[in-house]
Amino acid sequence: MPKTVTLRLDDVSYDIIKNHALADNRPLSNYIETATLKYIEEVDYVDDFEMENILNDEKLLRSLKGGSTDAANKRGRFI
Repeated sequence: MPKTVTLRLDDVSYDIIKNHALADNRPLSNYIETATLKYIEEVDYVDDFEMENILNDEKLLRSLKGGSTDAANKRGRFI
């Protein structure tokens, strides 16, 4: 079920967001929702370049596997 959220913006921020929404032919609320979800997706997930670096870092992979094994065996201190 959709929720209503009140958002307080200064005039400059409002004008910037409103102009982007108009340029994208979207209602303001839809633009804010879409932009927020896109930002969260970019922050929460690694991009292809970053993932390639992770997968090519053997020391990091050994460390991650060791940590995963320790967690599965309930070894160590988890914070």
